[in-house]
Amino acid sequence: MTTAKEVMNAGVISVRKDEDIYEAIRLLVLNNITGLPVTDGDGTLVGVITEKDVLTLLYNMQDRPGTVQDFMTTSVVCFDQEDDLNKVAETLRTNHFRRVPILDNGRLVGIISRRDVIRHIRDLKREDRALRDSILELVF
Repeated sequence: MTTAKEVMNAGVISVRKDEDIYEAIRLLVLNNITGLPVTDGDGTLVGVITEKDVLTLLYNMQDRPGTVQDFMTTSVVCFDQEDDLNKVAETLRTNHFRRVPILDNGRLVGIISRRDVIRHIRDLKREDRALRDSILELVF
């Protein structure tokens, strides 16, 4: 069994819930990402802020100040770092979101995106092919 920890990106960019919303927008744009996990002061996951969340703010053309907490989504699907990657992959396959936060005792430790799962599957297939080719060379 492959665990979430083995595939997650531990260098996750996150934002605190009390951060200015425009700083979160800047992070999204600068890092070319579509969403950020939101944490409280001790690293506990409290939500996510996505392009969809900030689009509402920007679309209404209101220069409305506020914190990330004012705009974030609080209902977040997340996984423990020891969870089976198959469970994570199935969730990403059957839902509209592109990434899931990975936790250790409620604290954010990583993130897994659809792209991370695809990359992992591709690497496994390459390893399988290389092993098969090695066996064939030994046999023939």
